[in-house]
Amino acid sequence: MKDDRLHLIHIRECLQRIELYTAEGRKHFLADPKTQDAVLRNLHTLPESTQRLSKELKDAHPEVEWRSISGFRNVLVHDYLGINLELVWRVIEQDIPTLKTHMRQIIHEHGIEG
Repeated sequence: MKDDRLHLIHIRECLQRIELYTAEGRKHFLADPKTQDAVLRNLHTLPESTQRLSKELKDAHPEVEWRSISGFRNVLVHDYLGINLELVWRVIEQDIPTLKTHMRQIIHEHGIEG
């Protein structure tokens, strides 16, 4: 439980950073390598924390696509020379808000403040 709480907090922080770094929109993201690096780093480290969550927590939340999160991380890490920024932006627009909603609920269930 204690480890889950730490990783849940880290996931929340990554989601907040991604949201902050992409607030200026798609055009800025695609044009700014520093923003891309910051977002990609968080998209890389966020799944590291999801992989460290307990099996019990993951099993209790099948609505979260845990395997897809890990799979996307593997693409970012192993295909770093071929990263498709348009695909990354689609993940930011379509998948991150859903993940944020699920994580907000899980974090609330674990009594994490902030």
